[in-house]
Amino acid sequence: MPVELNRVRYRDLNARQKENFNFMKLSAVLADFGFAILRLSDDWQGADFIAQHIDGDTFLKVQLKGRAVVDRKYEEKDLYIAFRSGSSWYLYPHDEVLRQLLAQTRVGQTKSWREKGGYSFPGLSDTIRSILEPYRIPAVAEQSAASRDEDAGSSD
Repeated sequence: MPVELNRVRYRDLNARQKENFNFMKLSAVLADFGFAILRLSDDWQGADFIAQHIDGDTFLKVQLKGRAVVDRKYEEKDLYIAFRSGSSWYLYPHDEVLRQLLAQTRVGQTKSWREKGGYSFPGLSDTIRSILEPYRIPAVAEQSAASRDEDAGSSD
């Protein structure tokens, strides 16, 4: 007997279910780029998971968020932040993006940053999007097209 599968609506999920949903979605995206994901039972050095690349040399400590964030508690931990905005996923080095945001925006002048040491972006303005664009993970369709172009003359 076939299993009946019904799509879930993201907005109907509770906070923990959304976190699990996003973890699985991002894991699948990163797998397309040669990463295996090691989920941590609790935050280790700020990370929710470790992304291990097939090259054997690349290990990323990743904090998964529902939106773009910067926070003093993540500084100097060699941590990456991952989040989804619309259909795009972003994976950015926290400290590098923090430096850019403090230099190019008013984040450092906000009450949230001054008093709590953190700032989150409910949406991406053009300025924030331009800062984060180098860290946008190419969509599978973009990657597939590039792979097809590279493989055009190969015989596997």
